[in-house]
Amino acid sequence: MVYQTDYKDVNVFKKGKVRDVYEIDDNLLLIATDRISCFDYILPTPIPNKGKILTKISLFWFSFLKDVVENHLISSHVEDLPPALSEHRDDLIGRIMIAKKCEVIPFECVVRGYISGSGWKEYQQKGSVCEIKLPEGLKQSDKLESPIFTPATKADAGHDENVGFDYMASQIGLGLAEQLRDLSIAIYKKAAEYADSKGIIIADTKFEFGLFNGKVILVDEVLTPDSSRFWPKSTYSPGGPQASFDKQFVRDYLESINWDKQPPAPELPDEIVSKTEDKYREALNLLKS
Repeated sequence: MVYQTDYKDVNVFKKGKVRDVYEIDDNLLLIATDRISCFDYILPTPIPNKGKILTKISLFWFSFLKDVVENHLISSHVEDLPPALSEHRDDLIGRIMIAKKCEVIPFECVVRGYISGSGWKEYQQKGSVCEIKLPEGLKQSDKLESPIFTPATKADAGHDENVGFDYMASQIGLGLAEQLRDLSIAIYKKAAEYADSKGIIIADTKFEFGLFNGKVILVDEVLTPDSSRFWPKSTYSPGGPQASFDKQFVRDYLESINWDKQPPAPELPDEIVSKTEDKYREALNLLKS
């Protein structure tokens, strides 16, 4: 397992909740650790193989979607790491992406095909999600008539904040905002159709984009159980929460022990760790079946 890294011979670019990012030459090295975060806190207990599983899922989608959108991936092979990291290669096999360094656009590009999560909460209060009016009488987890684009601001700490399309356009320009909206929905539709054929409902997901030589490219992870809601198609039943392949399982456990969502975050018991790893692995196996 890799919980955290501390490589002295390469420059740290950023350390996020689950990924450690370093600079190598003019590119970035993204390392998917086995950390897991819930309610904006990194939990002290890693999920074995989580980083490798999520990297495999992202690599699958980057390849699957390459005819729709260019992405930041240069290599996922440890043989392409600089000599300064040669002694760490064994630890990094299967959990790295060497990626283009680009100007990251400061919005999460969220697409919702079903009404759930923060979208469900907002709909109950306002009848809309991110200023998009929705039909009356929707039930929790209902499928929407067509996917909706509901951007959010990117937060380095704490919660991302849902915003309207107009606000996003005011910050980055209407043309770019429209391009990101249309591209996000196109990616979602193509991926959701494929996943559905494999028994997975992608209820919603978030994409991140960057500008590389003036061109929009897909960056970060893509369509993983950490950035999406994955539901088993076989048990889908609107009207309440759904079973999932994502970390909702861990959130439900933390709610059950009445953690006050303040530090320190609690350890996870072995059973929860094992079942969480199984859920991530099942999602990967279904997608690649």
